[in-house]
Amino acid sequence: MEWIAGVLTQSAGLLAGFVLAVLLGGLLIYDLTQQKHSVLRNFPVIGHLRYGFEQLGEYFRQYFFAGDREEMPFNRATRSWVYREAKNEGGAIGFGSTNDRGEPGSILFVNHPFPVLEDDRLPTPPLLIGEGACDNPFLGRSVVNISGMSFGAISKPAVQALSRGAGMAGCWMDTGEGGLSPYHLEGGCDLIMQVGTARYGLRNADGSFSPERAREIARSVKAFEIKLSQGAKPGKGGVLPGAKVTSEIARIRGIPEGQDSISPNRHPDIANVDQLLDRVCSLRDLTGRPVGVKTALGDDTFMTSLCEAILRRGAQDAPDFLTIDGGEGGTGAAPQTLMDHMSLPIAEALPMVIDVLREAGLKDRVRVIASGKLVTPARAAWALCTGADFVHSARGFMFALGCIQAMRCHTNTCPTGVATHNRRRQRGLVVEDKATRVLNYVNSLNREIDMIAHSCGRRHARELGREHVRIVETAGRSIPLNVLYPEE
Repeated sequence: MEWIAGVLTQSAGLLAGFVLAVLLGGLLIYDLTQQKHSVLRNFPVIGHLRYGFEQLGEYFRQYFFAGDREEMPFNRATRSWVYREAKNEGGAIGFGSTNDRGEPGSILFVNHPFPVLEDDRLPTPPLLIGEGACDNPFLGRSVVNISGMSFGAISKPAVQALSRGAGMAGCWMDTGEGGLSPYHLEGGCDLIMQVGTARYGLRNADGSFSPERAREIARSVKAFEIKLSQGAKPGKGGVLPGAKVTSEIARIRGIPEGQDSISPNRHPDIANVDQLLDRVCSLRDLTGRPVGVKTALGDDTFMTSLCEAILRRGAQDAPDFLTIDGGEGGTGAAPQTLMDHMSLPIAEALPMVIDVLREAGLKDRVRVIASGKLVTPARAAWALCTGADFVHSARGFMFALGCIQAMRCHTNTCPTGVATHNRRRQRGLVVEDKATRVLNYVNSLNREIDMIAHSCGRRHARELGREHVRIVETAGRSIPLNVLYPEE
C-alpha cells in the first residue's frame, strides 16, 4: 500500500509539473507574440512581475515604506488620529510630535499666556442660517458637519451609519447630488439636500426640474444647496459608474439602471450670477427653506461678481450660505488632471471669500462653510480663525466609518464596505458600531476645536480670529494670518 501511495504521489507531482509547464509555455508564446506590451515581448513570463508590483505598489508604500507624515492624500498620522477618536480611544501621544513644524504652510496657533479657566469657558453657540430671509431658518448646532457624499458613491450601510451618528451628535448631513434616500432619514438628523447639475431626486422623467418634488422633499430637509462645482473636479459633473447604479439608486435618481450616471458639467439654465440668484430665490420661495451654493474657486472673479449682483438686487436675494470647497477635495471619481491642478486650495480660497464678503458688508448675511481636507481639529480651527462659520468633512467621516484609503472608491470594490454595493463587502460595515464612531468623531472634533480656542485665550471657538494663528513661510519663520490676509 505504501508503494502504491508513493506512485500516486509521484504521478500527481509529475502531472502538476506538466500542467505548469504547459501553462508557462502558453504564456511564453503569448507574451512573445502579443504587440501591446513591450516589456512582455522582451521579457516574457517574468515581465508580469513588473505589472504585479505596479498594481501593489501603493499598498506596499502605504504599509511598509511611507513615513507617518509622508503619504498622500492623507498620511498615516492623520488617519490614525481619526481612527482613535472615532473609537473613543483618545488623541494623546507620547515623546513628541512627528509633525514637521517648520514645513511651509504648517499651522501654528498663538497660545495665550493666561488660557481660559474651566469655569470661564462657554459652549460654542449655534448659528441660524437663513434668518430673516426664509420661512424656516435652520439652526446649525455643530461646527463640524458631514459633507456631501451621494448614496451611490457610498453604500447603504455607510449612509445609514452617517445618518444615525449625525442624529446622535447633533450635526447635519449633506445628501450629495445623488438625491434623498430613505437611509438619509433613518437617523433623524438635520439634512441639507444638494441640488446637482443633473437634479437627481428633484427631476421629472425628462430631466427637467420638478417643483412638486422639491416641495415634497422640503418637508424632510432643513436646507437646499445648489452645487456649481466641487473641489475634486471643477468644470466637470459627477460620475457614478454603471456598475454602481443599482435598481434602487436608479429609482432614487430617476435614471436608467446599470448605465453610467454622468451629470452635466454645469446647470444648463444657470450661466451667470443673476441666473444663479434667480434660482436661489425661486427655490427658497418654493420650499420655505434656506438655500445655499457650493463651489470651488479659481480666483476672486466669481465672488466679486456675486457680491456686486447681490448689492444691486438687495441682500434679500443673497444665498443663505456658501460652501467653499478647496481643490484638494476628492471623495468623488474625477480625472487626475482636474484633481491635481484645477481650482485653489482651501488655504487660499477661504480667506479670499471671507474678505470679499466683508468688503461688501455681507458676511453676517451669508454663512460660510469651509471644505477641503479639514479632517483634524487644527485644520478646522484654522478655518474658523479665517472667518468660516462651519466646517464640512467627507473623507474624515469615511475614515470614521473604517475607510483604509484603498483609493478604490470608484471601482465598486471598496474593501471596507464604505463605497461599494457588493453585499458581501458591505457586511463588514456594522451600522450600529459605525454610527457610534461617527458620534465620537464629531464630538472629538468639536471638543478639540474648543480646546484650541481655550488655549488661545478665547472662551469658545467662535471667538477665534486671524490673529490667533500663524502660517509657516520658511523653516524658522512664520507669519500671523491677519498679516498675511489683513482684515479691514
